[in-house]
Amino acid sequence: MDLVGRGAEAILYMSEGNLVKERIEKGYRIKEIDERLRKRRTKRESRVLSKARRAGVPTPSVFRTEKYKIIMEFVDGKRLKEMISEVSEKERRELAGEIGSLVGKLHAAGMIHGDLTTSNMIYRNKIHFIDFGLATHSNSVEKRAVDLHLLHQAYQSTHYSFLEELWSNTIEGYKKEFEDWESVLKRLEKIRKRGRYSKR
Repeated sequence: MDLVGRGAEAILYMSEGNLVKERIEKGYRIKEIDERLRKRRTKRESRVLSKARRAGVPTPSVFRTEKYKIIMEFVDGKRLKEMISEVSEKERRELAGEIGSLVGKLHAAGMIHGDLTTSNMIYRNKIHFIDFGLATHSNSVEKRAVDLHLLHQAYQSTHYSFLEELWSNTIEGYKKEFEDWESVLKRLEKIRKRGRYSKR
């Protein structure tokens, strides 16, 4: 087993040229509940990955699901987390616009990613979204706004020098793909205000 990564919920490893995501057992949970949760979350993630692809969002192709495992395509590219600081301003603006467009497509299809960071975006000819472990199906304005809020926070913590240009171009891309963008941005502003008040 060629280990690729380990998270709180799952391990990632290569097997026969494919990427395997396996949800690991949690000893602190009752065994029956743990098994049920792992199965349900594995199925949900697999479905969301496939649904996102149908909505025009590049994601790893899912080959099959086995109990607690998703066997999928390994997207061999460069993480945007590293790439953003290496490209020209023009390319950075284009990447940000593409990110916004893809988030807009997800939201228009009734999906929330739940962990939008540039660590979960791989560039291979185009941007691919990965790690849908926290993804859900929802048409909630609040959840869409939280999705964007998390992305803004990721930009702020990882790409602060480019924050303004990244964010403005992301929002431009988002507006092109998501019709009800105005409601989401209004809610986003309320979320930000709540955050500012809670820090006082």
